[in-house]
Amino acid sequence: MRAEIAVRRLDEGWEEVMESVAENAARAALADNRFTAQGADFAGFEIAVALADDTLVRDLNARHRGRATATDVLSFPAVERPDAEWLVAAGGKGGEAMPLGDVIIARETAIRDARALGLPLAHHLAHLVIHGVLHCLGYDHRQDAEAEEMEALERRILARLGIPDPYATAAEASADGMNRKGMKG
Repeated sequence: MRAEIAVRRLDEGWEEVMESVAENAARAALADNRFTAQGADFAGFEIAVALADDTLVRDLNARHRGRATATDVLSFPAVERPDAEWLVAAGGKGGEAMPLGDVIIARETAIRDARALGLPLAHHLAHLVIHGVLHCLGYDHRQDAEAEEMEALERRILARLGIPDPYATAAEASADGMNRKGMKG
């Protein structure tokens, strides 16, 4: 049994093929992280990925983060800082999938940022989904050490998917308002 990945296109502007890009990226992030390195698996858990538009993401960002702007990706972890004990205790209870969290991607912002970075949209979407799933697993980038750990993990996961390092391009795009993560927020 594997983790359930629920991908929904809430905005028809997303090409249908992007659903499989998002699912593969989420699955890759669940397959390579500090918990799987400790022998845990995610059977009995679910990640929901919504391919949305800027309007929905702006509304969610304003409601939950107090920022009335669109951003490329929002993550809503089910547990703020899950640990291996929680994963073992919560996984597969009662036959229903236990949510790990939700990841929402804003189409217009993702397209604009992919263009600014000179990346194919599918590569940027995969990166955003991986980034969001890692947030749902308790990773963060507020501290430099955390950011370095998260970036290294993102690079490794992306490489396994055959996607080049987006941070090399992000450094070049920093003058365009991108942060060192190649993301807006």
